[in-house]
Amino acid sequence: MTVSVLGAGAFGTALAIALSRDGTRITLWSRDAGDAARMQDSRRSGARLPGHHLPDSLTVTADRTAFDSAIRLVAVPTQVLASFLRDHDFRSGGALIACCKGIDRVTGLGPVETIRAACPSHVAAILTGPSFAVDMANGLPTAIVLATERAKESRKLQAQLTRPALRLYRTTDVRGAELGGALKNVVALAAGIAVGAGLGDSARASVVARGFGELARYAALQGARKGTLHGLSGLGDLVLTCTSEKSRNFGAGLALGQGQGIDHDTTVEGLATAPVVAESAAAAGLGLPLMQATADVIEGRLDIPRAVEALLSRPVGKE
Repeated sequence: MTVSVLGAGAFGTALAIALSRDGTRITLWSRDAGDAARMQDSRRSGARLPGHHLPDSLTVTADRTAFDSAIRLVAVPTQVLASFLRDHDFRSGGALIACCKGIDRVTGLGPVETIRAACPSHVAAILTGPSFAVDMANGLPTAIVLATERAKESRKLQAQLTRPALRLYRTTDVRGAELGGALKNVVALAAGIAVGAGLGDSARASVVARGFGELARYAALQGARKGTLHGLSGLGDLVLTCTSEKSRNFGAGLALGQGQGIDHDTTVEGLATAPVVAESAAAAGLGLPLMQATADVIEGRLDIPRAVEALLSRPVGKE
């Protein structure tokens, strides 16, 4: 089965390197023909993930034939996934696997739902979990989750994409996998804000614990399974994202906490996800005080001192 990675950003490039390291032929598609040619000729990764050698079995191209592979891993940001799928032709059938985390701010859909809406004849799936691009590119052990409701196809995809240093677990709980990956970014923003504002590591630990509780309650309301949220795509990804400055979402929160602006040239999915989740939870009558405060800070309705005061002045109760 032919495999293409569509999107030559940091994660897409790292994934292509990881999948081709054992000699499997993989195609990496870049929208920029110049970048594709430079990477293909030099055998070096691009500016989004510099400093890595490309295995001989990895082909980098801007040619649309990459879209005809049987397995296509779509490594573009969630907020542009719908337009990407609309703007490109995919041969009928095969698998489209989202390699992004978040909720579309316009439609409210997760990545798998977005694929289903745009390409209903394809197997729709998501690859998610604790995975920094630089770790995968360096061949460090990484365990992630492949989620699709089609159990038979899931087993085939798992076998096709698992590598010695890239271990795939499978689940049919697509909603749980999507929401674990999306909501952990909001908690990571809050954790970064806490550290950046000088509130200390104890406060960060509280943010992570209380944030996970909110994540679990919201996901349960949406039909996710509890076990999924306690696995790699929920708790595993949350721990990674809230404890490392390599995390884009934690880094963005850190900058906010320090009174700096946000680098909008970098994809920070939590910035779009937080308002969507806060609005959805409020409409359902579900209280998510930490995520609501994070959304309020992001959208300028509260400054950080007032957000902290609001959280600390809430009535105490049972955990």
